[in-house]
Amino acid sequence: MLPLAPIGITALIFGGCCSNVYALEAIVKREPDSGLLITLGQFILTVLATFPAQFDPSQPYFLKRSSVPLYKWGMSAAMFFAVNMLNNWAFAFNIAVPVHIVLRSFGSASTMAAGWLRGKRYSTLQVFSVALLTVGVIVSARADAAGKGKSVSTKGINFSDASFEAGLVILLVAQLLSAYMGVYVQDIYEQHGKHWDENLFYSHFLSIPMFLPLQGTLRGQFNRLAVSPPLRVAGVVTSSLPTSVERLLSTMPESVFMLLLNSVTQLLCISGVNLLSANTTAVTVTIVLNIRKLVSFLISIWLFGNKMSEQMIFGAMLVFGAGALYGWESTVGIKRRQAKANMKEMKSR
Repeated sequence: MLPLAPIGITALIFGGCCSNVYALEAIVKREPDSGLLITLGQFILTVLATFPAQFDPSQPYFLKRSSVPLYKWGMSAAMFFAVNMLNNWAFAFNIAVPVHIVLRSFGSASTMAAGWLRGKRYSTLQVFSVALLTVGVIVSARADAAGKGKSVSTKGINFSDASFEAGLVILLVAQLLSAYMGVYVQDIYEQHGKHWDENLFYSHFLSIPMFLPLQGTLRGQFNRLAVSPPLRVAGVVTSSLPTSVERLLSTMPESVFMLLLNSVTQLLCISGVNLLSANTTAVTVTIVLNIRKLVSFLISIWLFGNKMSEQMIFGAMLVFGAGALYGWESTVGIKRRQAKANMKEMKSR
């Protein structure tokens, strides 16, 4: 039987993240240009949920003394804000949720690039798997563009229009920045200890002021979601709830409820990811998230009827298969070869 901690982390990642995809698609199906509001909702709820663990009335600003210099958490927060903004902004550029999931699986390649720039070296099979993953991402992107009657081209990209190419560039930048952020946080954990709860709080708390210049856009996005039809909740579910809660749910706009559900499930998801990051390597985190994205990908197709061409399915299989190969090589293959080499060296003595 597995220890409780791994089971809990797995439940948070797969339960929270996959439920988050359901709520996310329900929102973007109605209003694709809601990325900013989605991000703010997630950040506010996470801060409220994590604040009690950092509360200390005896300290200035009622916050515990941070175990990590605040400027480091500030750097992490700036990158975290940018990554989330870019990922959610991409929905405004005509990129479907399943394609969004596949393209974000490019994280293995960007993680490798970030590690290589910092002096880390990789095996031939790791490099091959990431090359295969890159091919899969390209195939998927071209298949989705073809399905929309477009071609993938970097010429004449216009970020003011909902162009597919602009969305691809945004996601690519987000993945590269996310990879660097992952390595940066790993360095913090190695230098100051694995204070994942502090990282979770400060990465969101220090990001919220960055939304202030965007109040007008946020208000417009919320108003568009608020005019959605009232939430339809089954009587079996509402009969067990207090009358006031039942009345609130019956009058709440469906898209606003999905916005709240998205924030709650995102909190569960990132709690699991931060726990995993504090207890494993950046590579392991990337692989686990790739598997989770595969599950989310299948859920998105199944629940929302997203039609995928054979070429798109082939590209997705390349992406997730390459991710699995990378994970096997990183966690099993390299260690097995090292063990054999050590055994051979001992016998030769």
